[in-house]
Amino acid sequence: MYIVACALALVVLISPAADALDNGLALTPTMGWLHWERFLCNTDCDSDPDNCISERLYMQMADVMAKEGWREAGYEYVCIDDCWPSHQRDARGRLQADPKRFPGGIKKLADYVHSKGLKLGIYADVGKSTCAGYPGSLGYYETDAQTFADWDVDLLKFDGCNMDWTLVGEGYVNMSKALNKTGRSILYSCEWPLYEWHFKKPNYTAIREACNHWRNFDDVFDSWSSVKSILDWTAFHQDMIVPAAGPGGWNDPDMLVIGNFGLSHAQQESQMALWAIMAAPLLVSNDLRDICPRSKELLQNRRIIDISQDALGRQGYRTAKVDTFEVWERPLSKNRLAIAVINMLELGGSRRFFIQAIPGWKICEPQCNVTQILPQYQEMGVQTPRSKIHLSVNPSGTALLTITPIRDFTGSHKVQWEDTSVRRKHTIL
Repeated sequence: MYIVACALALVVLISPAADALDNGLALTPTMGWLHWERFLCNTDCDSDPDNCISERLYMQMADVMAKEGWREAGYEYVCIDDCWPSHQRDARGRLQADPKRFPGGIKKLADYVHSKGLKLGIYADVGKSTCAGYPGSLGYYETDAQTFADWDVDLLKFDGCNMDWTLVGEGYVNMSKALNKTGRSILYSCEWPLYEWHFKKPNYTAIREACNHWRNFDDVFDSWSSVKSILDWTAFHQDMIVPAAGPGGWNDPDMLVIGNFGLSHAQQESQMALWAIMAAPLLVSNDLRDICPRSKELLQNRRIIDISQDALGRQGYRTAKVDTFEVWERPLSKNRLAIAVINMLELGGSRRFFIQAIPGWKICEPQCNVTQILPQYQEMGVQTPRSKIHLSVNPSGTALLTITPIRDFTGSHKVQWEDTSVRRKHTIL
């Protein structure tokens, strides 16, 4: 027996609720590396030179990304998080990098990253100080935006600490305008809704018009419980947040922690699969210099990345809860469907899940071709709505599939249903 969470959360969502930020960026979800979850605010370069927040760390990550297939897989941004600046602005009121840890300055670092065919991201805060107590951008939005442009920065992660929550939205909009005013293409990563949800429902129309992606919920930790909490929050609020996502603007569930310490391999597969289904930015936070081959292979899996970067640009979401399983589905281009089936049970061995319990399985009328991507690649061949095949899914693991409808002899394939999750009718043609 299974319980369907919504009649069917697929195949074509209507256009997002508002136009995206018009800067031509993030037409597919952003991919790159971000230091925070793994390296935090480690500024002790005397005792820990290999892991402190310094130009050396980012140069080494750029080297690895260029040499070991990350750039070719689509990971293009090398992103600095908090704790990079000096504690004081310069005489002209401009932010400046800590001179000991960044002796060449940010412009030199940007030049180095660009020489590797990559892009540089940086961090600032909408309030009077960053979360770690470094200078914030309040009162300096245009100055800081122009500084980042002068340094040839390509992405700004803009946090929301130390700011009156009633002024957060205005601050994010003002920085968006300031970035556009510079004339340089700088991808804008916001945390606007994260800082409003405790007080009111955010205005996703305004957020999408100002930001390229936006954080909604708590920071990710290196644990399965943290990843699950993000999935639960996303599913609970999907009616509101899913319609906002699309080319140019994306919901950001925070970093991928694959390749660190807290997740089993099955759980790493689940995070990778679900982030692709959710059309989430794929910003990895780990030590690329020392990552196990299996985690590296997962992060560079081109079939999963193809789902993440699908040109249709629609976010998937949870469509059913079936006993101990959850089903998440994402519409893809060319009338295809991506499906993730997660075994939420955390004991025992693998469990069987019958494929007919997937709500989107109806697109197999009259036939479809099924490909399993996780936990291992397998062509499952041509199937029909009456196929009795099942998936084998490990505890806290995920089976990831793509389904391609096969048109009937008339050359058409049409299915219509009421999508109760986003309260729209959708049609496959």
